Amino acid sequence: METLDFFSREIPLFSFNTIIVGSGCSALNGADTLYDLGVRDIAIVTEGMKMGTSRNTGSDKQTYYKLSLSGADPDSVADMAETLYGGECIQGETALVQAALSTRCFFKLVNMGVPFPHDEFGQYVGYRTDHDASQRATSCGPLTSRKMTERLESAVREKKIRVFDGYRIVRLLTKEKDGEKSIAGAVAVQADSGGQELRFILFECENVIYATGGPSAVYFSKVYPESQTGSHGAALLCGAKACNVTEWQYGIASTKFRWNLSGSYQQVLPRYFSAGPDGEDPKEFLRDYFASPEEMLTAEFLKGYQWPFDPRKLSRGGSSLIDLALFVETKIRGRRVFLDYTQNPSAAAQRDGTFDFSLLSEEAYSYLKKSEVLFGTPVRRLMKMNRPAYELYRDHGIDLAKEPVEAAVCAQHNNGGLCAGLWWESNIKGLFPVGEACGDFGVYRPGGTALNATQVDSLRAAQYIRAKRSGLCHDRPEFLAATKKELSGLFELCGRIRSKSSQKKDYRVLRAKYQREMDECGMMIRSEEKISRQIEKCRGYLENLGLDTEADSPEELREALINQDILITQIVYLTGMLEYIRSGGKSRGSYLIQREELDLSSCKNDGIPVQLDNGAKKDVIQKVWLREGKVWTEEVARKPVPQKDTWFEVVYRDYLSDRIIGKGEKVE
Repeated sequence: METLDFFSREIPLFSFNTIIVGSGCSALNGADTLYDLGVRDIAIVTEGMKMGTSRNTGSDKQTYYKLSLSGADPDSVADMAETLYGGECIQGETALVQAALSTRCFFKLVNMGVPFPHDEFGQYVGYRTDHDASQRATSCGPLTSRKMTERLESAVREKKIRVFDGYRIVRLLTKEKDGEKSIAGAVAVQADSGGQELRFILFECENVIYATGGPSAVYFSKVYPESQTGSHGAALLCGAKACNVTEWQYGIASTKFRWNLSGSYQQVLPRYFSAGPDGEDPKEFLRDYFASPEEMLTAEFLKGYQWPFDPRKLSRGGSSLIDLALFVETKIRGRRVFLDYTQNPSAAAQRDGTFDFSLLSEEAYSYLKKSEVLFGTPVRRLMKMNRPAYELYRDHGIDLAKEPVEAAVCAQHNNGGLCAGLWWESNIKGLFPVGEACGDFGVYRPGGTALNATQVDSLRAAQYIRAKRSGLCHDRPEFLAATKKELSGLFELCGRIRSKSSQKKDYRVLRAKYQREMDECGMMIRSEEKISRQIEKCRGYLENLGLDTEADSPEELREALINQDILITQIVYLTGMLEYIRSGGKSRGSYLIQREELDLSSCKNDGIPVQLDNGAKKDVIQKVWLREGKVWTEEVARKPVPQKDTWFEVVYRDYLSDRIIGKGEKVE
């Protein structure tokens, strides 16, 4: 460690070839793989090893997606790549890499001890997941990603890879040569150092594997854990391009304990009801959206594996009418929504109060019959069909056998994010966004691809760093110049935030305001007018951040800087959404473009009228970036899945000649 003096403040400096930012599956796999490849001058930098999405989220049966490894149904790398490519707005080469490396990454996890199930013959069995008709999905229960994280962390600890725990990256430092930017380092802050001032720390490095997850803190209603805020703003400020920022997944989740209410939680058919702010005036409301009890119950069952909101499923009887109903109850009518597992829906009750299973569709009836749950209340069915799903809530203080669970439509996954190329390097050389931080999931991603991507992305980044960027030398003058510029701005902002004023508000109050306003205009229902207005409001919030925010401690000052990151990200993302609408974009993915007031009067019989994209923009990738304070956008054509000659002798020759690593076009 060195100590440098900037503006009469001594700042610690650490130098590495590569820092890995984050502590989830992607970050840990990146560090572990670099070490195994012989790159040892590395460190993990994280806000908290126990924070983040990988360790703290899941679902009733959290899915990992990979090539099929059981049964007689044929599968291939090409078939899986075409499935991913068919999800729209994903580069063909990205789809091919994700498919080709899925088994290698899966078996690394198996060999580490992640307990994916197999039969007595060694077949790793699978099941069907969202947006895929094959059997490529697998799971080791509600906590698949946590088990992955724990095994990967054990490997990192065993290798004694250095970890900077409690450090938030607030700026990425760059240098420029011949008009091309590359990574020079990063600025971090540490609040819990026991002092009265926010502590700044410098990292000098040639590479950053950016595994910071999705920018979840832009929304108020989200299933992400509270500890997950994302750090896209820091990357955007340094000039990194983002892509497909319009694309998210939204779905029904519990709010007290943040968890997806997908799969079994829907298939056991709980009773939905809403109530006033204080729990008064309870009312079952789903029947208002469906022509018959049969259609309502079928939609609720299908919501189990049609979990994300999808505007294509807003026609009569469609499962996404349930998401819309929740949105209307919570965001428009200001009521609270609950799922009650102690009682059956009144629409399904027979005279004696038992469930009339004859009302179910053939698909739903057959599924529940095979699961041996044609009896009792929803919670009894859940205990029989998927007891760990029941126990998960009980372990978090919610007994579904005794109380309802509050729910809302929440942001669950960002399919867009930072741009990356064939080897996961961004337009900033040496910056490698991986996992959910990387925007390579397209519009309709099969469930479980996020976990596959955590491993594939970080593997590719590590391979490229080992082959092309492990022997680079630091450029200290460039680093010092970039550091001085960024620290000057940060110190000035922190000074304004720390100044006293009776007009200032707590960062929590301001953050909730930013997030709630984002929910109203840039979530599952979007309109050009509301988004345009919100962009200007966000610009005002950002400009006045120092004047508006109260911070009496280093911890609060750090949180104020996170608010800055949130606002920067909101401005960029909302601009992408606005330009999509202005360029003729229609409803797709997990959002509805609202061009006039929603008409719910004919919802029962006709569904909701929607202008669907229907693949019109499936071959276009939107890119968006910051430059000199202005947001720029462009649309670029995507390329199909490469039809490469895989003749063994040719590939073997290229491999022996080291002509594999580094092939592919750079990101512009």
